[in-house]
Amino acid sequence: MTSNDRVIVTIENGVADVRLNRPEKMNALDSAMFKALVDTGERLKHDPSVRAVVLSGEGRAFCAGLDFGSFQAMAGDEGMEIGAEPKGDRITNLGQQAAYVWAEMPAPVIVAVQGVALGGGCQIALGGDLRYCTPDARFSVLEIRWGLAPDMTGTQLLPRLVGLDVAKELTFTGRMVSGTEAVAIGLATRVCEDPRAEALKTAHEMASYNPEAIQGAKSLLNQAGLISLAEGFAGEEHLIRRLIGSPNQVEAVKAYFEKRPAVYDDPRR
Repeated sequence: MTSNDRVIVTIENGVADVRLNRPEKMNALDSAMFKALVDTGERLKHDPSVRAVVLSGEGRAFCAGLDFGSFQAMAGDEGMEIGAEPKGDRITNLGQQAAYVWAEMPAPVIVAVQGVALGGGCQIALGGDLRYCTPDARFSVLEIRWGLAPDMTGTQLLPRLVGLDVAKELTFTGRMVSGTEAVAIGLATRVCEDPRAEALKTAHEMASYNPEAIQGAKSLLNQAGLISLAEGFAGEEHLIRRLIGSPNQVEAVKAYFEKRPAVYDDPRR
């Protein structure tokens, strides 16, 4: 499966390996990249075979942010299209959806960062559930350098990871954060020498578990702090009642005791 030459996708054993594919430009974002990210994410969201996603960048960087050539386009029709008002049922414009589509994914998403994740690239990484990075990776909410503010969901997603004060510091200064510091402040999940290999390993492990449990837990965790405790507890109760005794839950138990891989029915079929 492929989107276009800007994003390439392969799916194996329920794991979608998604790679930004503009290595000669450090996977910088242009109109084609925005569209490819949204198109790819939307298709994977509705693919019942996908149980985990790994998002990475080809070459020496995850994503260097907005292509400098796009600055001029921002004042024209292309920029207006990227930052257009929400369309249809979406709460996002095109640029925002390039990041937020990964948060909307029913399956867990692991972002693997090598090199840099700057500006829009950093905001795309925030859309994942987990972020694996090299110790010397560099993250930055870089928009302030260009006289801009984060506009790809970063103002809403970043504080949930690092806290409001740290989010403000990173946004107001645009300072570079190493992979090691990113883990320390909650911006990233794990430091590893080969983030993509580790992400794929973890994704295949996740894909081996009951997809109804994984997807249900992701939905509840994403709502934590955004809904009341009563609503959250009620959601837990509803999910566990739906899971206990279900075919996939029974299969998980059988497979464990029979020491074999589980074979699950997709919860969305």
